[in-house]
Amino acid sequence: MKTEAAVLWEIGAQWKIETIDLDPPKHGEVLVRLVASGMCHSDEHLVTGDLPMQPPVIGGHEGAGVVEAVGPGVTRLQVGDHVLSSFVPMCGRCAACMAGQSNLCEHGSGALGGGQLDGTYRHHIDGRDIESFCRLGTFARHTVGSELSWVKIDDDLPLDKACLVSCGVTTGWASAVNRAEVRAGDDVVVIGAGGVGSAAIQGARLAGARTIVAVDPVEFKREQAKQFGATHVAASIDEALPLIVEITHGRLAHKAICTMGVGDGQLLASITALVGKRGRVVITNIHPFAEDDVKLSMREVVVYEKEIVGSLFGSASPHREIPRLLTLYRNGQIDLDGMVTRTYPLEGINDGYQDMRDGKNIRGVIVLD
Repeated sequence: MKTEAAVLWEIGAQWKIETIDLDPPKHGEVLVRLVASGMCHSDEHLVTGDLPMQPPVIGGHEGAGVVEAVGPGVTRLQVGDHVLSSFVPMCGRCAACMAGQSNLCEHGSGALGGGQLDGTYRHHIDGRDIESFCRLGTFARHTVGSELSWVKIDDDLPLDKACLVSCGVTTGWASAVNRAEVRAGDDVVVIGAGGVGSAAIQGARLAGARTIVAVDPVEFKREQAKQFGATHVAASIDEALPLIVEITHGRLAHKAICTMGVGDGQLLASITALVGKRGRVVITNIHPFAEDDVKLSMREVVVYEKEIVGSLFGSASPHREIPRLLTLYRNGQIDLDGMVTRTYPLEGINDGYQDMRDGKNIRGVIVLD
C-alpha cells in the first residue's frame, strides 16, 4: 500500500513528507493506522546527529493507532485493537525480560537501524529501503512492525493524549518512581521541565516527595512545572543549589533526575553537588553518543556514597507501566491533557519541532486522523 510519512534525508535537514510504499505485515507483525504521534525530543536527536542513525529514516516512536491487519503467527493483537507503540520491543523470553528488565530486551539492540526484527524492510521509496526509527516510524499515516512493539489499550482512551505514555510520560514518571525510587518525604530536583521532566515531576509527586525543585531556563516551562507538582523552580543548576540548601536545611536533595533535552557531561559535577549523602542522580536524558568527557568530583561520590545511575525508559516494562499510567490518567492522578501544548498535522512537523526548540511547548502532538 501507499501512505505518507515524514522522512529525514540527511542530518541537519528538515523533515520532508513523502509518499512511501509499505509492505503488508509478515510473520509476527501488524499494520497500524496511526491516529497520533508525540513529538519526542529523541527524534530531534536524529536531526542533530546526537543519535547515530544513518538517514534516510522515517521518524516517530511515540505512536497511537488502530491495528488494521495482522500477519501470520500474531497472538497478542487483533484487527481493531487500539495500541500504543513501545520503542523497545518486549519478547518476554530473553535474559533481560526473564529478569524483569524488559526495557533492556535484546530485541531493542536494533532500534537505530537494520530494518525489522528479521533484518528486512517494510518501508520503501522508489524501490529503496527506508529505515524506521526504533523499527516503528510513527510520523506516518500507517506503519508496519513487530507485535512485540505494540501494547493494547482500552478503546475509549483519547489517542492524541495516550500517545505520550508510549515513551515520554512513562520514561519520566518511571525515572522518578522506579529508578530514582522516590519515597514519601524525599526532596527531589528535576533538571529539565519539558515533556519527560513534567512526567518525572508528576511521578515524584505521586510517590510522596516533600519538595520538588524544577530546573529549566524557560520561564513558560517553570510555570507549567508548578501545575504538575513542582513546589519550587529555578532557572539554572547554579540558581538551584542555594535554593535546595535553604529548603533542606543544608542536607541537600535525596534524588536528582536529569531530563534535559541534551545532556552535557561537563555539568555532572554541579548536578551531583545538588544531592546529599547517599543521594542518587538518575541520568535519563540522551547525551551525544560521541561524548566521552565527564566532569565529576570522585571525592564526593566516594566520601558521601553518592550514586549515579542511567535509566532507559525509566527502567519500566511497557506492558506493565503503560496500562498502569493510563489508569492513573483515567483517575485524574496524572495530567496528560495539560502536557499537550499544541497539536499539528503531519505537514506541520517542522513547525512543531521549531516550537520545541523555541521553548513554546511542553509537548507537541501530530494528529493524523
